[in-house]
Amino acid sequence: MLERLRTQYERIHQRLRRVERRELREFRRWVEHTGNLIHLSVLLFVPLLIGMVTLLSNTIEQLSFLLFPPLAAGTYTLFADPQGRYASPRKFVGGLTVGALCGWAALELAAYLFYQTPPGESQISAGGAAMGVLFTAISTWAFDLEEPSAFSTALLVLVTGTSQLAYVLSVAVSSGLVAAVFVSWRRLFYERRAHYLYQSTRGDDNILVPMRGEQAETTAMFAARLAAAHEAGKVVLLDIVSDETIEDVEQEVRLEQSISPRLIGAEQNTTSEVTTAAEERITDQIVTRLKDLETHIENTVDIPCELVVAVDGTATANIALQTARETNCDLIVTPYEEDAGKFSPFIRMLFGGDIDVIAFRPTTKRTHWSRVLVLVRNSGDVAHRMLDFAQRLVGETGRVNVCTCISRGTMRRSAEHMLANLVETFSGPFDTHISRSSVEEFLSHNSSLYDLAIVGASTDRSTASRFISPPTFEKIQDIDCDLAIVHRH
Repeated sequence: MLERLRTQYERIHQRLRRVERRELREFRRWVEHTGNLIHLSVLLFVPLLIGMVTLLSNTIEQLSFLLFPPLAAGTYTLFADPQGRYASPRKFVGGLTVGALCGWAALELAAYLFYQTPPGESQISAGGAAMGVLFTAISTWAFDLEEPSAFSTALLVLVTGTSQLAYVLSVAVSSGLVAAVFVSWRRLFYERRAHYLYQSTRGDDNILVPMRGEQAETTAMFAARLAAAHEAGKVVLLDIVSDETIEDVEQEVRLEQSISPRLIGAEQNTTSEVTTAAEERITDQIVTRLKDLETHIENTVDIPCELVVAVDGTATANIALQTARETNCDLIVTPYEEDAGKFSPFIRMLFGGDIDVIAFRPTTKRTHWSRVLVLVRNSGDVAHRMLDFAQRLVGETGRVNVCTCISRGTMRRSAEHMLANLVETFSGPFDTHISRSSVEEFLSHNSSLYDLAIVGASTDRSTASRFISPPTFEKIQDIDCDLAIVHRH
């Protein structure tokens, strides 16, 4: 009884662990979208910082609660656009503080000119408010401290009910606290988010290449270039032998036994011995064929190369996935195959596995790619993966171009912002392009300028979305450069 309960407990525990790992993976992919990361940071830091200032307000009598509205608005502006026009700690602290000083000066001047009474005893006048805004506009413009919340601090000094000097100091201290947290977050996390979030930008890739079709050798060189970008990378060449091939070779072995003079009168070998002899012969033939490619890869890109020969029953892709796990490969690069304009069953089964896949479609026997075009829809995990691959291929001498296609001119600003968020997570130069044409039109006119185009497999989209708008690769059949289709599991 206890043993059965223990078994059930372990089974439930393992199931919960699988669910937990899946949820964590989905959360990581969600937060890899820069927009989602920024919104999450706003939700975390803006309430936390305003809560800290509120705590100070409850303990320091001179800290006015009226400071909080402009401080909250300015804090949101900082975290909502960390690389934007107003995301400057100097402008944030300086603007709020200068606004408070200008409001104080306007209050003193209005009390002297209009009321001839101390500032704290005078009424709030329209002239005083107007002068406060005017002084703030002039000062922030002159000192390049344009900060929208500065106008709020300039006006609120008129109604704080506390010492104007205490108000100005509280503005400087509170905004300085927010700015310090923002700078720490931006430098230590946001600007290094590729290191913390994007697994593709770190680690050493071991790449499996199924040797299928006429383009297998070019595909293997493509994989080798990717692996060579990481110090511990390697390439595993997998050749899968079908049962039909083994049966054909068995027939050859039996025929040779029947006509060989030295076997006349000898007892025929058993079926298992014939099968073993056939498998050894096939393995020797494959290894001999792949040895030249292995030597070429090791000499050209200076990375180790392994050869694996596997026997296929019915599920060829499952053999590839299993071999990738056994050889510690975290990426599969396979020659492109199609069936009626769509992926072949082999590639579809690979996409259904738990390992990232690239389907590579070469147009020539090119073995070096220095001009790479990356076509993206958003700044999510697939886009970062594609940019990482492109940067590995071009090295320090090539160039990566990142392009997104829009259907309306009103989408240009958001597209520019998306591309900026995407490329700033990588070091090195990038060119960004926004095209009003469709993807297929853009490639038909510009593909000859590049050695390689990288697109996503759109497997992260719903079936309905893929039905309404077919994946990009299905619409770009005839282009003048190689094509790499990236899938993330």
